[in-house]
Amino acid sequence: MNIQYDIDEELRRLRVLATRMDALFYIPGTRISVGLDNILGLVPVVGDLASAVPSVWMIHRAYRIGATPGALAYMTLNIVLDFAFGSIPVIGDAFDVVYNANLRNYAALEANLNRRAARAKPVGNGQLPANSQVI
Repeated sequence: MNIQYDIDEELRRLRVLATRMDALFYIPGTRISVGLDNILGLVPVVGDLASAVPSVWMIHRAYRIGATPGALAYMTLNIVLDFAFGSIPVIGDAFDVVYNANLRNYAALEANLNRRAARAKPVGNGQLPANSQVI
C-alpha cells in the first residue's frame, strides 16, 4: 500500500467532485461557472439538500486523509453558508454561482495537506547506521 498514491488518488477524486459540483461548464463569454450544485439549487429545498450530500461526503473524505480540525471547520462553514444562502429563492441561486463552496473546500484541503507535509520532519537522512544489518 502506497500512502502517497492513495492520498493523491483521493485528492484527484475530490477535485473531480468539486469541479462537477461547481464548474461543470462556463457561461460563454464570461468567467462564470455553473455546476451541479447550481442546477440542483434551482429545485426549492430538495435541490439544496441533494447538493449538500456530496459536499458533506467531501468533508468526510478530507477527515479520513488527514485534514486538520481547523481545515475541517472551515470546510464545514463553507457548506453551511452555501446551504443557508443557497436556500433563499433567486438570491441564493446567484450566491451559489458566485461562491463555489466545493471548489473553495478543495483548495483549502489541498493547501492544508501541503502545509502539513511541509512541516513534517524527515525521519533520519534515509540511510541506515553503519552498524545496522538489513534482513
